[in-house]
Amino acid sequence: MMNFVMMFCSMLLIIGLLPNVAFGSSHNYGEALSKSFLFYEAQRSGYLPHDQRVQWRGNSGLLDGKASGVDLVGGYYDAGDNVKFGLPMAFTVTMMSWSIIEYGKQMGESGELSNGMDAVKWGTDYLLKAHPEPNVLYGEVGDGTTDHYCWQRPEDMTTSRAAYRIDPSRPGSDLAGETAAAMAAASIVFRNSNPAYAKELLTHAYQLFEFADKYRGKYDSSITVAQKYYRSVSGYADELLWAAAWLYKASNKPYYLNYLGENGDALGGTGWSMTEFGWDVKYAGVQTLAAKFLMQGNAGKHAPVFEKYQEKAENFMCACLGKGNQNIHKSPGGLIFRQRWNNMQFVTSASFLATVYSDYLASARKSLKCSSGIVSPSELLSFAKSQVDYILGDNPRATSYMVGYGNNYPRQVHHRGSSIVSVKKDPSFVSCRGGYATWFSRKASDPNLLAGAIVGGPDAYDNFADQRDNYEQTEPATYNNAPLIGVLARLHGGQSKYSQLLPVAIPQPKPDPEQKVIPAPASSTADITIEQKETASWVHKGKTYYRYSVIVTNKSAKTLKNLKLSISQLYGSLWGLSKYGDSYVFPAWISSLPAGNNLEFVYVHSASPAVISIPSYTLV
Repeated sequence: MMNFVMMFCSMLLIIGLLPNVAFGSSHNYGEALSKSFLFYEAQRSGYLPHDQRVQWRGNSGLLDGKASGVDLVGGYYDAGDNVKFGLPMAFTVTMMSWSIIEYGKQMGESGELSNGMDAVKWGTDYLLKAHPEPNVLYGEVGDGTTDHYCWQRPEDMTTSRAAYRIDPSRPGSDLAGETAAAMAAASIVFRNSNPAYAKELLTHAYQLFEFADKYRGKYDSSITVAQKYYRSVSGYADELLWAAAWLYKASNKPYYLNYLGENGDALGGTGWSMTEFGWDVKYAGVQTLAAKFLMQGNAGKHAPVFEKYQEKAENFMCACLGKGNQNIHKSPGGLIFRQRWNNMQFVTSASFLATVYSDYLASARKSLKCSSGIVSPSELLSFAKSQVDYILGDNPRATSYMVGYGNNYPRQVHHRGSSIVSVKKDPSFVSCRGGYATWFSRKASDPNLLAGAIVGGPDAYDNFADQRDNYEQTEPATYNNAPLIGVLARLHGGQSKYSQLLPVAIPQPKPDPEQKVIPAPASSTADITIEQKETASWVHKGKTYYRYSVIVTNKSAKTLKNLKLSISQLYGSLWGLSKYGDSYVFPAWISSLPAGNNLEFVYVHSASPAVISIPSYTLV
């Protein structure tokens, strides 16, 4: 016991569970977060809603899919063009959803959660349309060749709007797998506020995963027009694991956990040590999620395999910090640099993984082991913050690479819609080549502000040319912002008392009228028992701290749902439940408790056991 106490105390000091890490910055992360969601409104295709805030945009792509006999109106344009590419769009939805799952509480506190959920739903509404049959998925509308020949705002486009699909004879496991991941992740986002929609998303995710796994192949071998723009260099093995991880997180079904455990070696999840994460290469994301499952105690018999996943996840984190065996290159100004074309996508995605992994480690009271030594979770978070601060202007050029943030930001963005006068201001038709002659070649600032867009960013030496034809540096993309919104929410929220091994608060659904709701303001009932006990104690700076374990058991013959616990006289941190208003509810990885099953949560404070009661629950 003494060794455990000493170790636990040292961990408290490492992660700052007692003292908090200070965030000193002049940056307004809340403003940057708000602007990020505006960018997604500017990227919308289809009929724009009545509450559209980006007013210079109009309806577009209203006949998408019609020639193929399917409704493909909606979704997002991926970057500065007018093509809807399915693979990066699905990845964008996955990462926006992950950002909300982890940091929705902070988004809610800053008033941006509803905008975030709207951004996700704009994407998933389209992805549902794109999946009209279990083994059919439309993966692109328009094609890059004809689109890039023209410079037209989306409201005017005369380019091809052909729709391209995958099916059993033309498979695309990477595309289907990523879309399954997007729908599974989004189902968690809407689980409480819109349970019917969440169920629909999860049903499609199940079908898409089965399609991806059964009919294996690279999507760009079937949709060849995507090869010049979004070639799947990494293949589809990473997407199969990525989809399985998200389906396990969304459904809690052992099948998907077993899939990760049984296929981790064969599909490369436990073998590849990556130094990038993005729309093509998902391994680092899979490894980070698998490490979370391990730290939550969910790996079970597959724990040895999940430890290998975690080892590779930690190699990625150490590489970001420059403390590993294979480190990521950084510019003189300290920015992660991987490639000339849209390098910022790798900066934001790496920053997100570092942020969530920092919080996972802190929640589990662990530290990061790099080849150069032990690293505290706060150091990982500081790294992520340094990358975000660079993006927002703390760099050798003092340039913000988020359009509309700060005083010095890109004015000539490589983006058709923002660079051409709004159709609302001048409805005159802009022709295919006329757009190049009149608008693309202008050396003036864009007539429309593409607020919140993260452009491609500087080169390996921190140089940047704000020119519209410099597409490598001035073109934005939806998947640049998607990971960043989570980091911005985290930094804006500061040091909240929460555990990232738990979900963030997304409102609980109201119970069905047919369900039996039982008020029970007691510590135990005939249906539920609550047992808590002290499992450890230690002295820190003259004060005694206690760790309490609480076991909640469903004693009934039915499934327990919508459990609410009231916990009073709690003066420390709690792990294993999610905060919901003044109550606590199931964590994200548990939606219900079957008959005879139990869950455990723990808390630490310097007092006697807290008082726990059960205001309400549902049996179905």
